[in-house]
Amino acid sequence: MAGDYHRGEMDIHEQVATYDAFGKMTKWGSLAIAVLLTFITLLFCTPAGFIGAAGAAVVLAVLGVVFLREKAAPTH
Repeated sequence: MAGDYHRGEMDIHEQVATYDAFGKMTKWGSLAIAVLLTFITLLFCTPAGFIGAAGAAVVLAVLGVVFLREKAAPTH
């Protein structure tokens, strides 16, 4: 049994894809939760009103997308 294992010969494409998907879901899910919490907090806990809360949430969403998007791999 132990002789059947050879280090580095296992196909790990599924594990890599799952790891990448989990990382992306965590990143974009965190941004969505932050936008939602910002909107709800400003809407109900401050005198900003709907327009102020929506504006701040949109600004946060746009900045989050700009900073969290995947960077292009440098080509040499």
